[in-house]
Order: sequence, then structure tokens, then C-alpha cells
Amino acid sequence: MRWIEEITELENLYGKPGAAAVRKVSGQLTPEYRKWIMASRFCVVSTVGPNGTDGNPRGDDGPVVLELDDQTLAMPDWRGNNRMDTIRNIVEDGRISLMFMVPGSNTIVRVNGYARMTVDDDLRARFEFKGRQPRSVIVIRIGEVYTQCARAPMRARLWTSGDESEGLPTAGEILAEMTDGAEGGNSYDDGWLERAKKTLW
Repeated sequence: MRWIEEITELENLYGKPGAAAVRKVSGQLTPEYRKWIMASRFCVVSTVGPNGTDGNPRGDDGPVVLELDDQTLAMPDWRGNNRMDTIRNIVEDGRISLMFMVPGSNTIVRVNGYARMTVDDDLRARFEFKGRQPRSVIVIRIGEVYTQCARAPMRARLWTSGDESEGLPTAGEILAEMTDGAEGGNSYDDGWLERAKKTLW
């Protein structure tokens, strides 16, 4: 296996980015980037910490983030599995990247920046939904925001290929495999939807 270990070798292999790839980068929300991000109910959050990296999906009933100002976003930490992989990394490191998606659009908007966790009562109250508030909020300081090339969703036919989940293992089947049948299986899957409905927020 021949590894690439020098940046110069990498740059010689790929060449320079096109002008548009550089010029589309902003250090803050612009009107068009704001419109796009506020239409997104789903994003993927990536963080890094002393124990490695983490990629985590985040979704909401409306915009997945709230704009505090043109350089600051806030994301509620709604109920999950309490692994805390993402928020543990944020407390220990703070570097963060987000990929905002909107169903049907092959455009993905990316934000790179620095995040902190807060339990500020006033900020938590701004996310109240069905009488519940998030336990904490992720506050993201934007370093750069830009659109991602649409080729990956186009290659994957992400929004046009239909449901391809038939035959895939369920969460219960995977859990049963990992616990030698001690947990998971059909009983886990059968009750999941009702459990989820009660614990989305």
C-alpha cells in the first residue's frame, strides 16, 4: 500500500480548488445562507475529542438550529441515549462541523466552528416544545459557512432512489447480535415506535 504522507504530494495530485469553491465561503450567515439553514430540520454534527471523533445526526420539528446572531447558532440537545459522545467532545475540545440537509435538495450547507455547552434557563426556554425543554443547548460560533458540492447526493441518488431499507437488519436485530441474544430482537423493535413517540422531546 502506498500512502500519501505529505501535503505537497496531495496538492500535486488534486491541483487547486476552483474559484467558486473558495469564493462561496463566508465567515458569517448571509441572507442566502440564513434562508437555507433555517429551512433545514436535519443535520449531521461532527466533533473531535481526546478519545477520537464522533458523527451524530440531529433533527427537529422545525429548524434544527436557532440563530442568535449572524455568527452564532444554538442547537437544543433533545433526549437521546445518554451516551453523550458529541457533547462530551464539545466540553473537552469544542471544534465542531455541521452538514445541513433539506429533503429533495442535493445542496448541503456546511458550517465549521467552535461550540460550547450551556444550561442557561432563558436559552433553554426558547426551545420549549410540548411543555418540555432541552437539558442543555449547544452554542456554535461560526468560523466558516459554505455549500458543499452536490455530486455526492447525486451519485447516491439520495432523494430519488426510493426506500431501499427492505432486508436490512433492524436495531433490535443488531442489539441481539451484540449481546448474544440477551437483549434486542423482535420485542425491542415492536415497542420502539411507541417508546420513541414518548421520548422525542
